[in-house]
Amino acid sequence: MWIKICGIKDPETALRIAELGPDAIGLNFYSQTPRRVGVDVAATIVEQLPEHVVPVGLFVNHAIQDIEAICSRCGIRTIQLHGDEPPSFPAELTGRTILRAFRVGNNDLNEMADYLEECDRSQCRPDYCLVDARVPGKYGGTGKSVSWKMLAREYRRDDWPPLILSGGLTSTNVADAIRACRPYGVDVSSGVESEPAIKDLDQVRMFIDAARAAFTEIEQNN
Repeated sequence: MWIKICGIKDPETALRIAELGPDAIGLNFYSQTPRRVGVDVAATIVEQLPEHVVPVGLFVNHAIQDIEAICSRCGIRTIQLHGDEPPSFPAELTGRTILRAFRVGNNDLNEMADYLEECDRSQCRPDYCLVDARVPGKYGGTGKSVSWKMLAREYRRDDWPPLILSGGLTSTNVADAIRACRPYGVDVSSGVESEPAIKDLDQVRMFIDAARAAFTEIEQNN
């Protein structure tokens, strides 16, 4: 039962969202997104967050030294790799929790399976797998959904890291997505915005409430 609200850009919004009870917030350092946060602002956000909310740094094709410098400056220990980083890349990020994002189509998870096999050969399997929809030329935040039916069928729960579901989630569909895929957690960005990069706190609250209720329902039925 893990919920992340991604794409937070300012301390006031971060604190107000933290009060709504997510497990994590995402700080996006990718330069080509309207959700990008500056390093100094991110450091202020992390400093002010309550202990129960984990800051996650999102990186897209950044150099190792840049990731390390930003994380050290901001006090971030959980990293989301959302670009085209090779399977051996996490091995160089010692002492960090790694969420590896996979942008997948709706047919199968064969490319993801091959990637994780290579991770195992490099002895650097990620701690979590975040699955997002594949949109050519985009690195997340598109509002597009993965096939939940395909994901439920193809994801190897017993062999792969815990699944975090992303892509096209909103307060109105997150409960159905959780019931269909039974992920470890969910991640949302554009699905709780009033306009690009502007979080709607009512939508955030409804998303968190719906996700918590669905996770609780599944736990009670197991």
